[in-house]
Amino acid sequence: MSTRDRGETDTACIISDVRKKGTILDPLLIRRDTFELDSINLVDVQESDTSDIDCLAFLDHDEEEEEVVTIAQPRYKMGLDFMDSTAADYENALLNTGFGKFHYLLLTVCGLIYMNTAIGITILSFVLPSATCDFQMTSEDKGWLTASPMLGMVIGSYFWGCLADTKGRKIVLIASLLLDGVCGLTSSVAQYFWLFMFCRFFNGFGITGAMGICFPYLGEFQPTKYREKILCWMEMFWTVGIIILPGIAWMIIPLNIKIDRNAFLFNSWNLFVAICALPSLLLGFWLCFFPESPKFLIECGETDLALEVLKDIYVANTGNDRNDYPVKTLKEKEKSSGISQKTNKSIRELSMRKPKEFKLLWTEIWEQTKALCKPPHLKHTALTCIIQFGITSSYYTLMIWFPELFYRFEEYEQAHPDQSASVCDVSSIVLGNVNGTFVDDFCGSPIEDSVYIHTIVIGLACIPTSLWLPLCVHKLGARFFLVFSLVVAGAVTIGLYFVIDSTQNLILSCIFEALTSLGISLVYTVMVDLFPTNLRVMAAALSLTFGRGGALLGNLLFGFLIDLNCVVPIVLFSSMLFVSGLLCYLLPNTGSQALE
Repeated sequence: MSTRDRGETDTACIISDVRKKGTILDPLLIRRDTFELDSINLVDVQESDTSDIDCLAFLDHDEEEEEVVTIAQPRYKMGLDFMDSTAADYENALLNTGFGKFHYLLLTVCGLIYMNTAIGITILSFVLPSATCDFQMTSEDKGWLTASPMLGMVIGSYFWGCLADTKGRKIVLIASLLLDGVCGLTSSVAQYFWLFMFCRFFNGFGITGAMGICFPYLGEFQPTKYREKILCWMEMFWTVGIIILPGIAWMIIPLNIKIDRNAFLFNSWNLFVAICALPSLLLGFWLCFFPESPKFLIECGETDLALEVLKDIYVANTGNDRNDYPVKTLKEKEKSSGISQKTNKSIRELSMRKPKEFKLLWTEIWEQTKALCKPPHLKHTALTCIIQFGITSSYYTLMIWFPELFYRFEEYEQAHPDQSASVCDVSSIVLGNVNGTFVDDFCGSPIEDSVYIHTIVIGLACIPTSLWLPLCVHKLGARFFLVFSLVVAGAVTIGLYFVIDSTQNLILSCIFEALTSLGISLVYTVMVDLFPTNLRVMAAALSLTFGRGGALLGNLLFGFLIDLNCVVPIVLFSSMLFVSGLLCYLLPNTGSQALE
């Protein structure tokens, strides 16, 4: 009998044996000529009596008649689970890649992206005093300028989230970074206020995409036992950003740089804006060398491509040949939500330039959006959005106004030495001296060194909590840190009412920054576990939208209320932090289950 005939006989024997045991065998898993032995479990068996060997009929194509052939007992037999045993689930596939160089590099690039968002969000606090005279800004203009990037974040958050859950994490992350970098460079040479404000709007629009995607992108590469701890280390990068920004501003803005040729004016603050825009461009290009999330690829039905990515990770971590990677096939989802049901194409492949596919793409986005607002995801969606609203509105409002409070205390202490007063008293006294002439007289005055020092001190104060979180998150749990940080931050906010000097104000500012920034990072960490792959970034983006909307509203309210009744904003924001902390208690424990 020829080799081909024996292969056909073996195949037929297995089909007959499986049918007798009542098992349905997918014909696509059987190859007619021969089996690939590297994808089948072979079990060594003892020699046995050939009288129990199954025989079966098969069609001989040469004679076109049925023959009965007795098959000799094989040296190896095939387990009935050979069809499933070689298809690894995503968690096991990740574990087989090892944990090493690739994961550390990925943490570095994602951490730097998160650090860059800290710089992009707070940069205007150092630009405003220097740019006031160049643009002849009124107080109303300053209000619009500080609100423009926040408005861009509100609009951009969900836009980027929808794209990331349909077109891919990596490509959208790169696009948002490049947009932020290009708009940052453009704003540094803008000669008109409206153009500068327009560019800063798109800076906010771009940076919010990077902020919302970097956590899910990083988390989807991590095995369960490492994921929560790795994501918690991101908080340290935010802290470094808070420390680095005032350091860069302190080195550059006081420099005597001024280029004034024809209608072009370029000062040291313009150089500061340009330098702060470069990291976004560099990170965007660096990210081109990293792969798409294999978890997302599996969701889109592209298991072959996901397997190639996992092999690359295996090579980077172990240094072994990619063919030594033990996983040969990946399990596919029975019904992938990343595949268009109308075209049977991966959502990533739908073109936005073709009207029909563009319509299908937005139909898929709408279906995913509705899924977030229905059980079983509705509870988690509502909780995370409300929590983000409470934390972010309090954090960004108070952190933007803390430098103003420092300024008011210094003005009061210079005018009334050896006297103490509360925040509310200081505000009312200082405001009584402010008029149009006062603002004009101090136009262009340099930022005091104390402002830089205070901001750096606040950043340094975050280091202990940034270290405490990843080192103890597995023992105490992310939910404990969320509840603890927000409740204590609420108490600290109440303490602002009892501050009587700038030193006390600085101490409370440090504690507030350390705890609230911790809470914001933890919400992103928890959300990676709460939502499935096809909804993960979209859910993070939706909560981010609520958070930025709260920050925008909070800044408007605080600026209005602080001058009318200082107690009201303190009570309002402390209450929001307390409520957010209590709501965090309703979140489930995370970090112990594989990603959906």
